Amino acid sequence: MNKRGSAESMAGEGREPENVWDELVWRGLIQVSTDREELRALLAGPPVVYYCGFDPTAPSLHLGHLVQLLTMRRLQLAGHRPVGLVGGSTGLIGDPRPTAERTLHSRATVAEWVDKLKSQLERYLSFEGDNSARIVDNLAWTAPLSALDYLREIGTHYRVGTMVKKDAVSSRLASAEGISYTEFSYQILQGLDFLELHRQLGCVLQTGGADQWGNLMSGTALIRRVEGKSVHAFGTPLITNSDGTKFGKSEGNAIWLDADMCSPYSFYRFWLDTDDSDVIARLKIFTFLSRPEIEEYEAAVATDAPDRAAQRRLAFEVTTQVHGSAATETAIRRIHDSSR
Repeated sequence: MNKRGSAESMAGEGREPENVWDELVWRGLIQVSTDREELRALLAGPPVVYYCGFDPTAPSLHLGHLVQLLTMRRLQLAGHRPVGLVGGSTGLIGDPRPTAERTLHSRATVAEWVDKLKSQLERYLSFEGDNSARIVDNLAWTAPLSALDYLREIGTHYRVGTMVKKDAVSSRLASAEGISYTEFSYQILQGLDFLELHRQLGCVLQTGGADQWGNLMSGTALIRRVEGKSVHAFGTPLITNSDGTKFGKSEGNAIWLDADMCSPYSFYRFWLDTDDSDVIARLKIFTFLSRPEIEEYEAAVATDAPDRAAQRRLAFEVTTQVHGSAATETAIRRIHDSSR
């Protein structure tokens, strides 16, 4: 059975073109990567295993994660084999924030959030066919690892001088609070994830946000040192509005994918309020509309069309992906009724 759910969860999606790398570039999804020509050739060839990790630091994913979920889906549509990793172990630690230590949540809380995130991941991937998706939890290989094994087998491959140069670490070292060894170790654990997936599943590509680039490169470097092989990674850009403000936040609160944390109406309204200067970029990143369709909306926006058709299509597509068509239609009716 396809765990992904009904087809409506990927409203408007179509088969990605033969070279999915070119499509990702056109959609503005590549900010940083390992060798671009090698990646382009890799993704144009036979199916490869790739993964993206999601830490359970809250009971739901948010719009920042949606960029990664849809990127994974695009690669799967091109024939590649996705692995969604939920960080049952890394979620107990958390990657370093720029200013202060993260609050450590209980093991029971993190385990509960792991299950919720797994359910959300399953909505965006297909679990049928030759390139069916897998969902894994990194607690499976970190829980049995002793402190001595961790230090001898993994820690020995890392150099402190390199680790402290990572942006997230260096900014914390320069702060009054500093950084704990716990958060300092996060990049090693993420590197271990890539190594284990490479060994177990033949994974050769990791995707993530560009702000995680240091952590992504931790895995490529570890595999090169331990296995003597080259693997790849690419980072998607941090999505910001045209005025430079961080995307996906509303008065300091994330736009969650869970309907109980952000109603379908509020979700739809968020996209409907997209500025003209941002809407075409959002259509490229957050929908599966074709290039000709998006170019038509781009032309309409350029002529200052008053009906905001691009925003309405954006809101419809993304809300349907996340909440389904029934919830989307209800949100549309509510907005229509309130405008009378």
